[in-house]
Amino acid sequence: MTRQNLDHIASRLESLEESIIHRLIDRAQWHLNEVAYAPGLSGFTGDETRSLFELRFYHHEKMDAKFGRFSAPEERPLNLDLPQPQRIVNIPETGLHIRDFNSVNIMQTILRTYHVLLPNICLSGDDGQYGSSVEHDVYAVQAIARRIHYGAFYVAESKFRADVDGYTELIKKRDVDALMKKLTREEVENKIINRVKNKVKRLQAKINTLVRNTIKPEPIIVYFKNFIIPTTKQGQVMYLLNREER
Repeated sequence: MTRQNLDHIASRLESLEESIIHRLIDRAQWHLNEVAYAPGLSGFTGDETRSLFELRFYHHEKMDAKFGRFSAPEERPLNLDLPQPQRIVNIPETGLHIRDFNSVNIMQTILRTYHVLLPNICLSGDDGQYGSSVEHDVYAVQAIARRIHYGAFYVAESKFRADVDGYTELIKKRDVDALMKKLTREEVENKIINRVKNKVKRLQAKINTLVRNTIKPEPIIVYFKNFIIPTTKQGQVMYLLNREER
């Protein structure tokens, strides 16, 4: 990839970080509302096994699938029993070398850790706004997933092209630990953390706290440090192990 490509990847990742923060702030406007995640309490007749959140996510992804959202590499679905696109989708050449984008699908892990994050950004208790809560959950999870999968696919490919021989040797050995070490750039990760910290503060600097809830930077910083960054690298390893020349 050219230098312009690499600069574009970095800029895109920074933009996606900001989208995540916006979405989490929006979700924090409602209480935790644990009922929305309890199976069998969705209020829907005929489906007593799934939660309101699960149903909202499923039907949202069904709509997205019809419009062709999951044709893009970084847009990975949580549900796999989705309809085919009902419109012609023209995806520009990605430069990726992988047969099945779902070989790098980290949605289950993203969902699990998102539920761990929620109590750290939402007010405890129940405000009855279950529909609004799960609506913004979907937007937040998709923003997180987009950033992680984009980094997994495109950063891994760019790093591979920068050292084809080095990565090829480790891929042939299936040496996951060595690949993870080679992919790690601590100075870049520290830069991301500092940037996220500043953005959480900046994006809320003018919020009227009489009408809007705010979130503290610390839970978001921990989330990026302990989950988003390492999970993106796990996705990069998955991509490299599934990479093939075509």
